[in-house]
Amino acid sequence: MIKNISSGIKAYFGAFNLISKLKLWKFFAVPMLISFVTAITIFWSAYGLSDNIGGFISKIWVWDWGHDTFATISNFIGGLIILVIGLILFKHIIMALSAPFMSPVSEKIEAHFTGRINQNYRDTSFAQQLWRGIRINVRNLFMELLLTIPLLLLKFIPVVNIFSTAILFLLQAYYAGFGNMDYTLERHYKYTQSIAFVRRNRGLAIGNGIVFLLFLLIPIIGVILVLPLSVTAASVRTIEALKLKNNLPHAV
Repeated sequence: MIKNISSGIKAYFGAFNLISKLKLWKFFAVPMLISFVTAITIFWSAYGLSDNIGGFISKIWVWDWGHDTFATISNFIGGLIILVIGLILFKHIIMALSAPFMSPVSEKIEAHFTGRINQNYRDTSFAQQLWRGIRINVRNLFMELLLTIPLLLLKFIPVVNIFSTAILFLLQAYYAGFGNMDYTLERHYKYTQSIAFVRRNRGLAIGNGIVFLLFLLIPIIGVILVLPLSVTAASVRTIEALKLKNNLPHAV
């Protein structure tokens, strides 16, 4: 697991050069615009809702003593909830809508590393790629929210909240990497097969997703570049994993 996480992270080091070498930047124009607009929309929504969520939580404390302290904690928790849910929505929205644009990128990277595209790959249309992206990300969104809500509740428990933060970060990373890997898996596996493949290679997904999330901490530039670099890095590692399973030819 640790080795695969490290491998997923290291794939980013050559991503920028690979994009330039294969002249892939033109494919990222629309996804980068989607990413930027989505980030701005979610940020302003989160800014406006954080105080409201905090105020709602603070009403749980009905006693006068300690009310101000609990209100402060509630505002922090409210902002954190909005931030976490915003990040979840952001990554799934941009991954779903960008699927038809990312599949050609992954295909060109595959051709570069194998010498040719496997003749047995699944040939899908723009609409099918979009639907696949929506289906995968809606499924992942549901699963992530299902697991995230209990972790957010643990924030109210001292000491335990430290561990819940780490688990929450790794959970978000896993589903971010999942979406990036599926742009390659879409050509080779059906829906359920792809889910099983990512589970077997969860370390690669987590490693890819860790850098994905860290990129979002960089103002403006991070939001714009996160998809090109993360998709490229994920494609490289997914192709390598498929080679190990003999699902892909080696370079000729």
